[in-house]
Order: sequence, then C-alpha cells, then structure tokens
Amino acid sequence: MGIAHIALLCLVAAAIPCGLFLWNVLLYRPARDSGGASSETPERPGVSILIPARNEEENIRQALECALAGEGVDLEVLVLDDESEDRTAEIVAEIARGDSRLSLHAGESLPPGWCGKQFACHSLARKATKPLLLFIDADVRLSRDAARRLAAEMQTGRDLISGVPRQITETWSEKLLIPLIHFLLLGYLPLWAMRRSQSKGFGAGCGQLFMARRDAYFQAGGHEAIKSTLHDGLRLPKTFREAGYITDLVDATDIASCRLYHNAREVWNGLMKNATEGLGAPAVIVPMTLLLLGGQVLPFVLLALSPVLNLSLSAGSVAILVVAVTCGYLPRVIAAWRYRQSPVSVIFHPLAVAVLELIQWTALVRDLFSGKSSWKGRSYPAAIKASS
Repeated sequence: MGIAHIALLCLVAAAIPCGLFLWNVLLYRPARDSGGASSETPERPGVSILIPARNEEENIRQALECALAGEGVDLEVLVLDDESEDRTAEIVAEIARGDSRLSLHAGESLPPGWCGKQFACHSLARKATKPLLLFIDADVRLSRDAARRLAAEMQTGRDLISGVPRQITETWSEKLLIPLIHFLLLGYLPLWAMRRSQSKGFGAGCGQLFMARRDAYFQAGGHEAIKSTLHDGLRLPKTFREAGYITDLVDATDIASCRLYHNAREVWNGLMKNATEGLGAPAVIVPMTLLLLGGQVLPFVLLALSPVLNLSLSAGSVAILVVAVTCGYLPRVIAAWRYRQSPVSVIFHPLAVAVLELIQWTALVRDLFSGKSSWKGRSYPAAIKASS
C-alpha cells in the first residue's frame, strides 16, 4: 500500500467523526427551561437528588449546598454514606440539622457481586419518595435551575436522560484528556439514530448525572440490573432500552459542573477503571484503535515527521493529509468553545488520543492477566472476566 492510499484512509477515518460531530452538535442541545410552576401547571415536579458518597469530605459540602439551592421543584436530597473513613457523614449530618429536605443514610455492607456505586444508587433509589430520581456524583455541582430544567425534559416522553456536565480541569493531564469525553461522544455516536431507534447499541450517558422516572427505573431493573459494572454511564441507558424505555442526552454544560480528577495518577486510574467496558472492550478495541490512531494521530505524524522519516509525499498526499488534520482539529476547536474546554487538549489533540489509546490497551492487558480492577479502595473482578 502506497503513501497516497494511506493518506486517503487517514482522511476517511478523520472525516467520518468530524462530519458526525458537526451534525451532533446541532442535536445535542441544552435542557429546556420550563420557567417553573405557572397558573396552567401549578404543581412543582417532585425530584429526589441522590448522592452516593464514599470518602467525599472535600466535595460533599459544596455538592449539597448547590443541590439544596435548587429552584422550581419539590425537592428532597438523600446522601448515602458508603462506609466512609473520613468526615463525610459528619458534614452531611451537620447540614441536615439545618435543612429538613436533606437526609443521611448509612450504607450497608457491600453484598457479593455488587460494585459500590451501583449498590449505593440502588439503596438510595429505594429510599427516595419523589417521582423523578436525579443521580449525581459527589463532585457534581448543580445550578439552581438544573433539577427544574431536567424535569422539564422528562415531560417530553423520556424515561432516562443524561448529559455531560462542564468539566473543570486544572492540571495538565486533566486538560489533555478529560475534554475527549465530548469528542468521543459526539464524534462516534449518531444522536439522530439514537433518538429513532430503541436499540441498546445506541444507549449512552454520563455516570456523573442521570435523571430517571422512578417507576421506569424499578421496572427496568435500575442499578440492580448492572450491579457488577463500573461503567453505569453506558450500562444504565442500555438497560433502560432493553426494557423498552426511551433514553436521551442533553447538553448539561450550563446546568452542572464537575471536577472529575485532580492529578495525573487520578486521571490515569480513573480512565483505566472502566476502559474495558467502553472503548477498550475486547470486541471493539482493535477497530476503535485503527479509527482513532488512523484518523486523529497518523495524519499529523506523517506530515510532521515526513522529513525525518524520509517520506516523499506528493502534493496530492500532502493536501489530503492537511484536510485529514483539519478534520481532526475542527471538532476539538468547536468543543472547546461550546463546552468551555481548555485549549491545551485542542493544541495537543493527537497526543491526547495517543495517550488515551495507551490507557485503553493497558487496561485490557491488566484485566486479562490480573483479573481485577479497583476503585475507591475496593477491588472488583475485571469486567471482561466478570461478563464471561
């Protein structure tokens, strides 16, 4: 295969996600704003905000202050202290003494076969009393109108909605890798097909933020149906779809924010945690690697290193590779503006994709040979072995 043919393949691998991203960005819209109760709709929607918390003393106070500031809904906030070894429970109890809408619940010992977060969410859902369940992580900060706007979206016939909060990044590793969330979601998932089809293959979400109808949640099996997974962002929407319910995505940039990790070690371990249940799954890792490296990394490498590699690129090949690089960068530029992302990840886009692929393959090798993954001080069977 000549260099011209390789350049054409690179262009195809870059153009497909670029085109899909440009289409999806028009469909991935912010949650609507109903404006709250009116004379026509005097009742405020009932929302239970459910927060699993394990060793979250640095996050939980601000998470609760934001959640309790919610407007336009009949609100309750439930926190499950999942055997924390720090001041998490003490902080929640202190706030609860001043606000009857907040309740603290002690987590039970983790049953065999359960992931800690899924068991905590399952336990909270059973204690909730409102018809809408809003699951958030302890590092998510909701805006005052978040619950109201998400509830308004649920009135359009959805049973489960999710969205990616604005990702707060401060260290270099966070800025490099975390913004890839939007690129992967909007570059490789056709939203128009997701909304037309009930296929579980189109199920997707962000584990940081979910809202579900309480009745649909329990009828679909909820977190109990995915009790062993570490990747509820993918698995929960698929579970709803398998049960015949409608799932969707909204742009949560302006209604929630989250600082997911705080340093390079946390970024690496966090992305490793559920890699083999997503892009790093054995069935998809090879084609996704070829697509990502071929479309997002190789065109840049060929152009930048052609003098060093002694490649004789024709003018046509150079033009094709330049278009491929442009297709790779265009979604990142738009995402940085639209979703308030750091320019670092845009500038170093090929490096970010290469590092992500390294994480995916490292996770696969780890799961194949060690058979275990760990998170929040707990060890779990590797996803690819637990599902075999």
